[in-house]
Amino acid sequence: MAVNNDHDPRDFESLDPEDWEAARATAHEMIDDVVDFLKSVRERPAWRRMPEASRDIINEPIPRRGTELGEVYATFREHILPFPTGNIHPGFYGWVKGTGSLTGALAEFLSGTMNANIAGFDQSPTVVEKQVLNWLAELVDYPRDCSGLLVSGGTVANLNGLAVARTECAGFDVRKEGITQSATRLTVYGSTETHSWIYKACDLMGLGLDAFRKVQVHDDFTIDVQACRQRIEQDIATGMKPFCIVANVGTVNSAAIDDVTALRQLSDDFGLWLHVDGAFGSLAAWSEETRGLVAAQASADSIAFDLHKWGYMPYDIGCVLTRNPAAQLNTFRHGASYLSPTDRGVAVDSTYFNDRGIQLSRSFRALKAWMCMKEQGVDKIGRMISKNVRQAQYLGNLVQAHEKLELVAPVSLNISCLRYIHDSLSKESLNALNEEILLRIQEQGLAVPSNTVLNGRFAIRVCITNHRTTTSDLKALAEAVVAHGDDILNEEDLLPS
Repeated sequence: MAVNNDHDPRDFESLDPEDWEAARATAHEMIDDVVDFLKSVRERPAWRRMPEASRDIINEPIPRRGTELGEVYATFREHILPFPTGNIHPGFYGWVKGTGSLTGALAEFLSGTMNANIAGFDQSPTVVEKQVLNWLAELVDYPRDCSGLLVSGGTVANLNGLAVARTECAGFDVRKEGITQSATRLTVYGSTETHSWIYKACDLMGLGLDAFRKVQVHDDFTIDVQACRQRIEQDIATGMKPFCIVANVGTVNSAAIDDVTALRQLSDDFGLWLHVDGAFGSLAAWSEETRGLVAAQASADSIAFDLHKWGYMPYDIGCVLTRNPAAQLNTFRHGASYLSPTDRGVAVDSTYFNDRGIQLSRSFRALKAWMCMKEQGVDKIGRMISKNVRQAQYLGNLVQAHEKLELVAPVSLNISCLRYIHDSLSKESLNALNEEILLRIQEQGLAVPSNTVLNGRFAIRVCITNHRTTTSDLKALAEAVVAHGDDILNEEDLLPS
């Protein structure tokens, strides 16, 4: 039975606004509010817990019928916008969370408007991403003909690099045969300070968690290269197949930078792949003041880093660079008839980026990088990076000068790990005391440091990847640690006996 839709009103329904001018007015309101929100960030607490009333508003049944855009936005403005972790605030130093910028936020809006899929194809977003990758490679002194990919973040970037290492150095056709067909176990090496991405990668790649061989560190939390050599030799002697060493350029706990030059030599001695996890540390190369600290990373076979950390760009955007382009293609390229490239038209080079990673559907992440680098200038971003390093050193000096504070790790880059100390307290009591100090500072809304444990000592971890932070903010934090520590010592039954 033939169906004529020429006059069926349902045929003309779309998701475009029914009232474009009302939508325009709401969009203008959003932009005004965003500018005010960022402009006034210092006037708000660093963190506020989302109240139960707002949680209840969000916890509603499936919205079967639509709501006017202005009303939806009003709910966002009142119940969602005020309650993030606070990483845009100048007092946020937790984990390694970047701050973003207004330019980056506007780029996200423009990217969403274009709604491009960057698997490849002949389109402007593909051209932009290739250019951004060229810039990023040059900034870390990588060859211009290297292969690169923008991804969601460090975990995926590192996974990409490790997968390429496995393909290149397994010693057999791992893609065709699979690791279960190998008579030898594949192993990868890194320090005990390596980020937890390595366990996810080993798990997902079928290597098993034990494939990651944890190597001891020196007192400055950098890898013991000689111990790594001995572990590799031991594994070879027992029939295992080492394939990769991971060098940390800025460990997550203390920003320690491994001796990449020595690890490069060690990798060459055994024919292994050298991968650099430079999640935030690699971007020290953007600053004239700190470039020398990370210059050796350019010798690696692959490098992974984030732009949403020390590049001050909005989430999410990470990058992986591979020195040998063929290696990345050999790991990820697959053919499919529906993705076959054509000589002309849209489908020219249709899978350029898809052939370099696991994603086929990819957002236009490159736009925020391109716009931020163009509008702010890489030299200015580099100045923010070196400012953060100076600030970490400033805080470290404050801690060392105070009789009630102690550094738990050397300040090598942009992280200061500190704690409140008191001679009369046991290690367990000191750990409990400092955890309570941390929580009170967070709940007070003054600042948001995070925590870690180094050599059994609980540390208040201050990671500065914030372009809005000033030394006054850090001085206030140090004073708050002391004040809360003093207060807690005067309270009864709070610390373990």
